[in-house]
Amino acid sequence: MQELTPIRRNRLAGAAAFAASALLFAACSNAGTGSTGAPSTAAATQAPASAGATAEASGEAEAYEVELGDSDKYGQFLTGEDGKTLYLFKPDTATTSACNAGCVDSWPPFTLEADETVKGGDGVTGTFTMLTRQDGGSQVVYAGHPLYYFSGDQAAGDTNGEGLNDKWYLVGADGNAIMSGAGSSGGKGNY
Repeated sequence: MQELTPIRRNRLAGAAAFAASALLFAACSNAGTGSTGAPSTAAATQAPASAGATAEASGEAEAYEVELGDSDKYGQFLTGEDGKTLYLFKPDTATTSACNAGCVDSWPPFTLEADETVKGGDGVTGTFTMLTRQDGGSQVVYAGHPLYYFSGDQAAGDTNGEGLNDKWYLVGADGNAIMSGAGSSGGKGNY
């Protein structure tokens, strides 16, 4: 069984809360209508509670929207779920992630379940593809770069991973690395 990341755990908790709310709303909506039939079973698609992700409301697979964050220091960069900053890892290729065991503790990959999809928001016009990771997960790739979050980012728009170890960089709307020249080696581990 795959371990749940904090982001996936939050998504599942949000889905449960949304489903419970939908059922409660459906039950209250039928009160006093004279309906004597069986209780309604409302089907709902949960939309993650974040600025960086949206879901289709038609009962189809979830579609996460990658949007643009903005900072005075770096300009516009990609953000994912909950507005968290997305990064690329220079040693990766479009078909292979070089960040695996150990590395993923600090740099969780942006992964999707089989029924989920990803799309670009305003200004995010590059191509999204997927790669299969060593652990079997499906990682989102943007313009040829596998995408990651950084465990050192606590809030939406944090950019604490930018330039770490001269390997980790913010991703611009065009898919290129935003190389700040920070060159810091203050990252966790040698990743």
